[in-house]
Amino acid sequence: MAQTATARARSTARVQIVAPDLRIADGTAASVFRVAAARGPVSRDVAAKVTRLSIATVNRQVSALLSAGLLRERADLAASGAIGRPRVPFEVDHEPYLTIGIHIGAVVTGIVAADLRGRIIGAVEIPTPRGDQDVVLGAITASARSFASRWHRRTPLWVGVALGGRVDSETGLVDHPRLGWSGARVGAIIGRGMGLPVSVAAHVEAMAASELLLTPDREADVKGTGLYFYARETTGIAITFDGRVHTPNGGPGSIAHLPTGSTAVCSCGATGCLEATVSDRAVLLKAREAGLLGDVEDPTIGALYKLAREGSAPAHEILVDRATVLGRTVAMLRDLFNPDRVTLGGQAFTEYPAGVPHVAEAFARASNLPRKDIRITGFGNRVQAHAAGVVSLSSLYSDPLGSMRRSRG
Repeated sequence: MAQTATARARSTARVQIVAPDLRIADGTAASVFRVAAARGPVSRDVAAKVTRLSIATVNRQVSALLSAGLLRERADLAASGAIGRPRVPFEVDHEPYLTIGIHIGAVVTGIVAADLRGRIIGAVEIPTPRGDQDVVLGAITASARSFASRWHRRTPLWVGVALGGRVDSETGLVDHPRLGWSGARVGAIIGRGMGLPVSVAAHVEAMAASELLLTPDREADVKGTGLYFYARETTGIAITFDGRVHTPNGGPGSIAHLPTGSTAVCSCGATGCLEATVSDRAVLLKAREAGLLGDVEDPTIGALYKLAREGSAPAHEILVDRATVLGRTVAMLRDLFNPDRVTLGGQAFTEYPAGVPHVAEAFARASNLPRKDIRITGFGNRVQAHAAGVVSLSSLYSDPLGSMRRSRG
């Protein structure tokens, strides 16, 4: 039986580091809470039907979640003539609380506030600081603490951190070569600085989890296997099995150095590595070499997107080249894993819609298996925000009663 988030908690100098539970939990309290978050206000009869629990079990869990302050009843919505509390709809009591999510990117760090239904209620971005890893983490924590203070009428319950590199979710330690971090104490520094229980996850795994946990309208579509492919400044994949994100004990694998056949020179010394070919940084370098960005000293990828949208054929061609490489790579991985679903996320897909048909065309040409459609994430360019949010919420969604006790401890 899977351990609960509470059972897997770790404490370090009063910091509660809890490995995130990136799955659709099947516990009774978790099932009732998930229905309330997705469908509330909802009646107990409907909750029992959706969760396949007995009415008695639903009533017990609703009572416990009401006592914990996680649910509230909506007597004003009870059907006319209804008698007794079981006829009163209930919903998540989302107004008193929030969680804080932090996505530490190679270039930009996003900080979000999420309510208990998984909705992003506020967000801010800062440039990812450079320098000593402890100092950087302290600066990010200070920004997150300042941001959280804006929500003075809500009580923060948890903080979640999503980032690239090799993440040990049990200890909150991270190796992130791109940022120059080795054994970075992400969980300890951010958890202590925020004064909250903290969960840390690899960001692509968190993105895959957001597709499972924050898209209730597709909950029936999580059975079987899924491949999540991410591309922006970095690249990565995650695999899901029957509503659970696969989280290898040694941390996520890497697709950064998959061969593409390009002539781009990688930091590893090889040519044609995937990340050296399709990352924002690589695409910007190609644009500068083509003389597209003028004398701008530090152009952003947004400038290239803007040129392409305004009709620049060379800018469009560069982005089509990237889309084609991405499509071929997704096809190779699809043929390798043969998943039931393929989902693409990241601004390399969402920020330039004109490139998407080229991704699909290259995918169709390169795949040797029967035709399968690929889907772009519904979170658009906020995929990083929802990834951070779902890490901050994962323990509550897995073990709502235990997590509330821990957050108040």
